[in-house]
Amino acid sequence: MAEDKPQSAEQKKQFQQMLQNKQIEDKLNEITHKIMVMSGKGGVGKSTTAANLAIGLSKRGYKVGILDTDLHGPSITNILGLEKKRVDIDDKSKQVIPISYSESLNVISIQFLLQDPDSALIWRGPIKIGVIRQFIADVNWGKLDYLIIDSPPGTGDEPLTVAQTVPGCQALIVTTPQYVSLADVKKSINFCKQVKMPILGILENMSGFTCPHCGEEIDLFKKHGGKKVAEEFSLNFLGAIPIDPEIVEMGDSGISIFDEKEDSKTLIEYNKILDEVEGLLKSTKTESKKSEVKKNKKEEKTMTEKKDSNVTIIALPTVAGKLCEHFGHCEKFAMFEVKGTEIKATEPLAPPSHAPGVIPEWLSKQNTDIIIAGGMGSRAKNLFTEFGIEVITGVVDGDSPEEIVKRYVGENLEIGENICDH
Repeated sequence: MAEDKPQSAEQKKQFQQMLQNKQIEDKLNEITHKIMVMSGKGGVGKSTTAANLAIGLSKRGYKVGILDTDLHGPSITNILGLEKKRVDIDDKSKQVIPISYSESLNVISIQFLLQDPDSALIWRGPIKIGVIRQFIADVNWGKLDYLIIDSPPGTGDEPLTVAQTVPGCQALIVTTPQYVSLADVKKSINFCKQVKMPILGILENMSGFTCPHCGEEIDLFKKHGGKKVAEEFSLNFLGAIPIDPEIVEMGDSGISIFDEKEDSKTLIEYNKILDEVEGLLKSTKTESKKSEVKKNKKEEKTMTEKKDSNVTIIALPTVAGKLCEHFGHCEKFAMFEVKGTEIKATEPLAPPSHAPGVIPEWLSKQNTDIIIAGGMGSRAKNLFTEFGIEVITGVVDGDSPEEIVKRYVGENLEIGENICDH
């Protein structure tokens, strides 16, 4: 069975999943901060908040992306005045080109892919999960300082997919002050705890209204509820945004508060929240850097110890205790630790199900340095090499795996043609 030719639909699916996982990992490695803006219920101004945070950060000189995962009710495009835009595909990379709001802010939304903007998407969970993963893997995001992810209200498939797909993502929870919204916020908090997603903080929207005629402040939806919940759960309270009718009109017209209302109370509050977000993430980054330095030092120490001991780990695919022709057909891998001319056999390992790319990754996790096999496909060779494993093929010796390793160490192992070079 060739490593580079999946033999079944299931294997092909596993291989495609592995490739997509790698694409997602590569894309996310180029994004410094990931923030999912979520809410327990709809109608609290979550998407408006996500859009304004993204615009505000881009105005501060950061490279920002908005990923709209609200597939059934996308509104980011309307808030940004981009609802008539449609995406293109880059001819060279075959990647989707996100829509540009400004030089430093790009956006992707399902709305950009619909021929009819009023189409209703009647999708079940698996399809939605696939689309969100594609929005990360197949979009040319480039290097970003911030990725703002707008999720639909609640704790369904979309936020769960983000939590499982975007390591290091933090939640920013939007609420309004009234009791109904606050009750749902607690569900969002518990969701984050269950999926182990850090909560950046709570933002209270629609917090008070200043009468344009007399200047008196009126608490239409009460006030300070978000702050109380933050205190109850020992979370950061990011700030409160007042009700501003002009902001509603501007959002409907695709105009940003950051472009039009420089002296407004709402803009002042947004800038305070941005200061808070920047400060918290800078602190988190510092702590992460300290942890990474400690981890790197530990790894360096381990690598030094291994180098000093001059230990090489060799794996051989076997069937009935003998070297098999193709590594993908093996029942168990015979494993050996070699130190100079000293050879120590360790416990044989049963491999995982043979699907393209699985065994090279699995053996790398066993700290394997060399694999000795009869035959191997070219794609498998490349994958082993990518994982830092040296490949030796063309071995047809009928001796036991230990004898083969002895011959290899003694530099008298006979190597013929790769019997499975396809």
